[in-house]
Amino acid sequence: MEYRQLGRTGIKVSTLCLGTMTFGSAFYNIATVGQKEADEIVRHAWESGINFFDSADVYSRGESEEILGNALKNNGIDRDSAVIATKVRGTMSDVDPNGSGLSRKHIMTACHASLRRLGTDHIDLYQVHGWDCRTPMDETLRALDDLVRSGKVLYVGCSNWPARHIARAQALADIGQWTGFSSLQAYYSLVGRDLEHELLPLCRELGLGVLPWSPLSGGFLTGKYRRDTSAPADSRRKDFDFPPIDQVHGYDAVEAAESIAQKIGATIPQVAIAWLLAQPGTSSVIIGAKRMEQLKDNLGAVQVRLSEEDVAILSAITAPAPLYPQWMVSRQNSDV
Repeated sequence: MEYRQLGRTGIKVSTLCLGTMTFGSAFYNIATVGQKEADEIVRHAWESGINFFDSADVYSRGESEEILGNALKNNGIDRDSAVIATKVRGTMSDVDPNGSGLSRKHIMTACHASLRRLGTDHIDLYQVHGWDCRTPMDETLRALDDLVRSGKVLYVGCSNWPARHIARAQALADIGQWTGFSSLQAYYSLVGRDLEHELLPLCRELGLGVLPWSPLSGGFLTGKYRRDTSAPADSRRKDFDFPPIDQVHGYDAVEAAESIAQKIGATIPQVAIAWLLAQPGTSSVIIGAKRMEQLKDNLGAVQVRLSEEDVAILSAITAPAPLYPQWMVSRQNSDV
């Protein structure tokens, strides 16, 4: 297992992060993993070199965090050696009007609840799990800074935020001498490359570590989905068609990944994950598993070394067309 810096911080995380959206019983059709199975998955991930674990309070309304905390304890994993990440923003109550969002009240309440469920006295990476258009940004940033100063949180990150909001947040943090974001967790895959328009260049400029979620695009890049064939009856996308994918070039990408996989003795998912790890700025790719064989296959991606030609072939197939003003910026700086 390789370890990389989380953005410009000093902390090192495994290049694969175990996501725990599958832990629990009440998150769309994704959460199906109980405590016993989670213990086995976490143990194998840890023994394979993964030190980075990601959850969110909204995953099965806290059940995922509880299961993760118990799995770390049940496996005797040293808390100080593990890097635990979770998130805040989602709705945690059907009756409390303050049970969601990024207000100071909800952030403080949610953080204490996550600490209790995870069975720890601090969260290594606490991420705001989406944009809250109702709460002033400075209120959110000051609350996060207070959690860092109190020692309950070590680093803060954001997820699913637009580029303009991240840029403004970092500027406000600099002005107020508050803790800024260390990372962006965002949807990014071989067939989902919107991140490359504004967010990825911004993260590279600011030194934010990129943590791609859904690297296999909800199962599309597993190889189960083929051109002119029906989706498998047990596929996640059959009942939950998410996240969006580039349908026009998606099957072309799967076929190209299969060709490369056969050439180097890998699988399609391993090639897709290896492509993400080859992108500058990626700190860790978040993988999830319902079954041990899925985890083992994904773990194999760290052994895959794509050639520059392989990366270029895959990149060209799904490259998004430049948006204005990007094409104008490139044109005006073509001589640089």
